[in-house]
Amino acid sequence: MGDDPPRDNLRGGAWLLADLSLNIWALSIVKWLGADYPATQIVFLRALVGLILIAPMAWRRRAAFRALEDVPLHIVRVGFAVTGLTASFFAIPRVPMATFTAVSFTRPLITMVLAAFLLKEVIGRRRWGAAGVAFLGILIAVNPNEVPWSWGLAAMAVVVLSGSGAVIATRRLRAAPVIVMMVFYTAGLTLCSAPFAAWHWTEVQPGHLLPLLLIGCFAQTAQICFLRAHYHGAAGFLSVLAYLSLVFSVGVGYFVFGERPGPAFALGAALVVGAALWVTLDPRGPRAFTRPGRNRP
Repeated sequence: MGDDPPRDNLRGGAWLLADLSLNIWALSIVKWLGADYPATQIVFLRALVGLILIAPMAWRRRAAFRALEDVPLHIVRVGFAVTGLTASFFAIPRVPMATFTAVSFTRPLITMVLAAFLLKEVIGRRRWGAAGVAFLGILIAVNPNEVPWSWGLAAMAVVVLSGSGAVIATRRLRAAPVIVMMVFYTAGLTLCSAPFAAWHWTEVQPGHLLPLLLIGCFAQTAQICFLRAHYHGAAGFLSVLAYLSLVFSVGVGYFVFGERPGPAFALGAALVVGAALWVTLDPRGPRAFTRPGRNRP
């Protein structure tokens, strides 16, 4: 796949923030409409819209699909993505937005561990510490003992595990052309979800078609940002910075769904933001470059 390019955490972080912003709006629509439609139907519509959007780009760059490398790993990534996205769309209408976000935040921790052991990335004590502080903030913000059991919560466990696997596969494929990654992901989602969506298809209610299509528009654009983020940034940096999506989800929950987080949630969110800033404002510079095999704190 060629030599890995150097890391640029500042650029990777900017792409990740764009990804988080777009995703929270897509998930907000799912939360609003998701209980009315099967998760497989929403996944199919999201993937089909994305496939249509990238089709012209894929045709223009069709030469990138010649002599493809690591096809089995692309397929594994798609498998993780299909499982995680379906479970996510099933869960979000059935659990509070804050709970959904908080449980999702265990994924960056798992990703950091997997990146350290499978990809040999050096995380460094500073980032391990920041991740621990952020996770403590999540426990304070959403007390797990007060979350009632539901199938939505069980689905969140699937989301975390499959999502971590998809991120590791993405990082292993980071030298592959972005258009190849996008087409494999989107076409795979479309093909895998199509039979299940057809089997459980529910008629779309008046006024719901445009929001359902917007899920695909937001999500497809977010995927581009996500791939660019992991192309430029290191796993430890991006994993902790991802905790800032807690701020986005709380804002949408407050202004859109009328959710009122209490003081405990505010304290926990402050710890999460503080941990993210602790890493982002590393005195050695967020643009510090790393290459495989080079130690990075």
